[in-house]
Amino acid sequence: MTVELRGHLIDQGVFARVMDDVLEYSGAYSIDRFDVGRHHTDESYAQLTVSAETSELLERIIMRLQTHGANPLEPGIATVRPAPRDGVFPEDFYSTTNFDTQVRLNGAWMDVENSEMDCGIIVSEDHSRAWTLPVSDVRAGELVVCGGEGVKVLPLPEPERKSPESSNFEFMSGGVSSERPQALQVRQIAQHMREVKARGEKILWVGGPAIVHTGAGKALEALINEGYADVVFAGNALAAHDIESNLFGTSLGVDLDKGHGVPHGHEHHIRAINKIRTCGSIAAAVEQGVLKGGIMHALVKNRKEFVLVGSVRDDGPLPDVHTDVIDGQRAMRAALPGVGFAIMVATMLHSIATGNLLPAKVPLVSVDINPATVTKLADRGSAQAIGVITDIGLFCEQLAGELVVGYKRD
Repeated sequence: MTVELRGHLIDQGVFARVMDDVLEYSGAYSIDRFDVGRHHTDESYAQLTVSAETSELLERIIMRLQTHGANPLEPGIATVRPAPRDGVFPEDFYSTTNFDTQVRLNGAWMDVENSEMDCGIIVSEDHSRAWTLPVSDVRAGELVVCGGEGVKVLPLPEPERKSPESSNFEFMSGGVSSERPQALQVRQIAQHMREVKARGEKILWVGGPAIVHTGAGKALEALINEGYADVVFAGNALAAHDIESNLFGTSLGVDLDKGHGVPHGHEHHIRAINKIRTCGSIAAAVEQGVLKGGIMHALVKNRKEFVLVGSVRDDGPLPDVHTDVIDGQRAMRAALPGVGFAIMVATMLHSIATGNLLPAKVPLVSVDINPATVTKLADRGSAQAIGVITDIGLFCEQLAGELVVGYKRD
């Protein structure tokens, strides 16, 4: 089968990744055409004939190459088959990427709604719409796109060339490194967040409890109040320790102002959870005057959306926490429309989960003291992730200083 691809194939390493994937899947290729751009801004174009021992293996290879924007030269027509039962796709279903995708039906290309990786493509009975759906949500009889024919993956558009004074992420686009001027990185992120808000899009934060442990809760609270956090994804721990810090002044029993443990401080987080459970919800605790400050208070006060998804490690948990992870996943997915930028701070599992739900066109920044956290996010399909390796507390403080007029830590 012949595939074609275009773009900055050499300087961005796309062509090399395509060849590596063919060989990794035990296939073979021949280069039929390669037109290399003459100037830095010119795109290149390539055609490759890909072969494999079996048609099934060839189809797997083609589906893999589509993640790099390599599509069949003769795409054919999409095949659809009914799901055999609830929660099960047909055996040869097309597994999606997080790139914008189109399917060819009725002789025309149609956009697939809600780009998300590791899903199936569902087609309406009249073939007028197509959308992604996770396997857990498919219902018996729904039409599912099968095989790779009639499917086209669209590569991300090239970023516009801007002046050196403008805000873009080119400086930070060289992978994961701690050896970059942090002040410049923070200024770039802050400017990008201003641009996102100016377009009327939402900013998503994905946070771990280290935001509270490092004393950065005040900074995030200020950013929420200033309108730079519209949606927050987290686990039970971030909310529980944020509430603990505002009810008892501690996080994990450690006084956040003095930096040492306090008598019976180890009980504070569970007493904080119990207090909220007595109120009925986090919002009810705010309304009743029990919770008077902090990240969760700011979210409720400003009517911002938050989704808390739990784990087997949780104490309590807080009454707002989704204890069924599939329900939590659905709640996260429902909160994503309109998100134009995501910032992930000190949380590996929630970051990877969110990255799996986000379209590739949504830029995201992952901030962590551990480079492995950022690397794992990119390795699991979120190729658009930009890594900032730094102390979480300092980062949040600097970002608040850039975006919140007159911000100063108490």
